[in-house]
Amino acid sequence: MASEGLNGTASAPLLERAPQVDLGVASVISAEQAIRLRAVPYTVEHGRVLVAMMDPADFDAADEIAAHARKPVTPIGARRDVFDEMIRTAYSITAAQMAARLGGQADADELVNNLEAVEAADLHRMAEQPSLINLVNLIVLEGIRARASDIHVEPFEKKLTVKYRIDGVLVEQPPPPKNLQPAITSRVKIMAGMNIAERYAPQDGHITLRYEGRKIDIRVSTVPTLYGESVVLRILDKESVRLDLEALGMRKADRDEMDRLVAIPHGMVLVTGPTGSGKTTTLYAALTKISDPTKKVLTIEDPVEYELSGVNQIPVNPKRGLSFATGLRSILRQDPDVIMVGEIRDGETAEIAVRAALTGHLIFSTLHTNNAVSAVGRLIDMKVEPFLLASVLEGILGQRLGRRLCQSCKTPVPLAEEVRHRLLPSERELFPGLMAYRGAGCDECDGSGFKRRLGFYELVSVTPQMRAAIGQRLSSQDLLKSAGAGYQSMRRDGLAKAAAGLTGVSEVLRATQDTESEMAAAETMH
Repeated sequence: MASEGLNGTASAPLLERAPQVDLGVASVISAEQAIRLRAVPYTVEHGRVLVAMMDPADFDAADEIAAHARKPVTPIGARRDVFDEMIRTAYSITAAQMAARLGGQADADELVNNLEAVEAADLHRMAEQPSLINLVNLIVLEGIRARASDIHVEPFEKKLTVKYRIDGVLVEQPPPPKNLQPAITSRVKIMAGMNIAERYAPQDGHITLRYEGRKIDIRVSTVPTLYGESVVLRILDKESVRLDLEALGMRKADRDEMDRLVAIPHGMVLVTGPTGSGKTTTLYAALTKISDPTKKVLTIEDPVEYELSGVNQIPVNPKRGLSFATGLRSILRQDPDVIMVGEIRDGETAEIAVRAALTGHLIFSTLHTNNAVSAVGRLIDMKVEPFLLASVLEGILGQRLGRRLCQSCKTPVPLAEEVRHRLLPSERELFPGLMAYRGAGCDECDGSGFKRRLGFYELVSVTPQMRAAIGQRLSSQDLLKSAGAGYQSMRRDGLAKAAAGLTGVSEVLRATQDTESEMAAAETMH
């Protein structure tokens, strides 16, 4: 075979990391050819062109590159993520550029807007096109590079949008052509092990990939909408999150108190806040402090977001009858010392958790409430007896997330009038000369002025006076009156961080606006 003389062996080693790409060598073929051939020439060694290829046994592609280079080539296999990184480096290809090229090439009868008319077999064929595969990979990889926590693919009547949630804010990307919608959706569903023929019921799936040598898990959710399926990919990059309370932004006094709570032999510790406020990450950071090998630590989660060393983690599986309540019952027969329940959602789970804390276990869990002390009323509403709750509850942490100012371009600015009038006199005192900070925008933060997020916290340690107040079913305001002297509202915690240049005042007010009245009242008490 002629290609053997040109190309050498096709059983070359697999590229695990992207090598340095010589742009002069890469230029022997165009970006369009590289996408079509799934190959990137990247260097010359001993008179032969080394070519990274998705399929190193594709001799036709190798022969075509050899003809353009006028040199023999050596095909070298590359993992998909490595290949995508190399093609982006070599040709400055972005997902938007690739989508535009694909959209221009698409035949109207092959990639149609009307999903009703597309058969499942056609969807599968469209989703397996090499160029389409590369496009979807590039959308995902660009999201990971941009530090996105979620990728949203949303169908509308005349367009398909792609948005990255970066530091808690959705950022719209250049949209792919509308006629690629069925192929893109189907490709994501194939990657996630979902049923591409089912387009009218919600589905959940999971993708695992490697990026720059680290493992990344992606949770995929699809729901049917008026103009097709909306797809959300939740990116869980364990190595990008530091499971450390100080790195998450918790002040030293609260960290010391959390250390005390983690070390107690039994009781209940709760973390509260809305969806996406980092509750699970905080619990993980707390659990990593339990390094005692003599303790058995078990968790039940929906789903397991990050794998923790030395911790037995159980994923909820409602289809098989494994709910938080049934799982918690089973966990108690495993003789655990510490239990983390992903979320207390109902009265049955709440009752089992409280009774487990009564019988000598340390229980960590989360609740969806506006602030820390509201967790007490929420559990009582779930029919937990106040006297039992008073005896087991040890601490409640309320939290929100805000964007962290880019430390490379933050600059001092006067407090804006629309911000100043929302601050209490005691809060204005945090800002000497009524000066705060804002991010000017630079290359480090892609011009946004923000880079990553940090937490605003309020930690309520349950005092003897508070236990009595819980047993008497007193209001949240009365419970706060019996909080320890070290209590600080999450609003004031956030404003202190804004005064220190870690975040912006508007970020704090935005994140804590649903608790402003409670927080302000708390400030007058302490």
